[in-house]
Amino acid sequence: MADEYYTLLGVAKSASADELKKAYRKKAMEFHPDRNPGNKEAEEKFKKVSRAYEILSDDGKRKLYDQHGEAAFDPNKGAGAGRGPAGGGFRGADPRDIFEQMFGGGGGGGGFGGFGGGASETQDDAGEDLRVDLKITLEEAAEGVERKIPYRKHVACTKCSGSGAEPGSKKSRCPTCGGQGQVVRSNGFFQMRQTCPSCGGQGERIDKPCKPCSGEGRTVAESTVSLRIPPGVDTGTKLRSSSNGSAGRRGASAGDLYVYITVSDHQLFERDGDDLACSVPVKFSIAALGGKIVVPKLKGKTTLNIPSGTQGGTIFRLRGEGMPPLRGSTAGDLLVRVDIDVPKKMTDKEKEALKAYATACGDEAAPVSESWQAKFKEFFR
Repeated sequence: MADEYYTLLGVAKSASADELKKAYRKKAMEFHPDRNPGNKEAEEKFKKVSRAYEILSDDGKRKLYDQHGEAAFDPNKGAGAGRGPAGGGFRGADPRDIFEQMFGGGGGGGGFGGFGGGASETQDDAGEDLRVDLKITLEEAAEGVERKIPYRKHVACTKCSGSGAEPGSKKSRCPTCGGQGQVVRSNGFFQMRQTCPSCGGQGERIDKPCKPCSGEGRTVAESTVSLRIPPGVDTGTKLRSSSNGSAGRRGASAGDLYVYITVSDHQLFERDGDDLACSVPVKFSIAALGGKIVVPKLKGKTTLNIPSGTQGGTIFRLRGEGMPPLRGSTAGDLLVRVDIDVPKKMTDKEKEALKAYATACGDEAAPVSESWQAKFKEFFR
């Protein structure tokens, strides 16, 4: 299926290049063979996510994949028959090479994760970004609201204060990497730097890991953050709360918390960008003779003048009575649509009066308007 590669990386089909890269990095870090020695299942997943990223990160290959799926790169079937590895497929590519090409050059040291130098914080140790979905009312979206948002995240271990070591225990230089946090792996004529498998890039080893956090320096706990929702947000708005994601390992920097907004449907109003719309059923007599009606606004109500002869479907625009802008300075409008309210039940007196009106207007002889009759005749001419 064409969605499989996107599912492997955990992104939508509309994901940008940056979103693809970030998702691949996270998955590749999780399943990298050097972090899962001897784990064949993790190694296979690493190959699959690398294959998915190699295809989706190339615009041409991504277009073929979206059209034909994996068959586009199979030399024996589908739209890709005859292409083979040289035609843009994954066959023959080393997943490790793909990873090194994307993330091996950062920090001046080539290696696993794109960090070089000594045993400073690695990107792999940084805390994860988290997502929380929040539903609010249309009124709250218009006014803005402050919410306390409960969620679970990694926090610094209270026993070891985030160090990962039992209180009083010592740390020593990692004998595998000599405190550099990286080792060099030879592959024929090539040499590549990668994270030290013994210390995980820290450059040091803990003699006695903290038991509550197993040496990670963090544990999972319930947390709450207060977030101000600005006026004008809409469904799909994404708000970031910096450093309120998961705590990093052994004191590394925390990730961010992303809050995705959903605005609930309203019983009266529909929203289109910053504009609001509502339908108001108006009595036939008011539409025909004209008059005043009371219409709702998001905050309160107002009086609307209905001119005589107003037709069903007529829209009146009330400037500035819509939603406040999330960005900008001009509020949206309120669009009031007039629907003719046809009575379902009538008294005998009302029926007699209406029949008299119909007779006076000649409705029986001409049940539709003259303008529509003209269009009807022109259509069948």
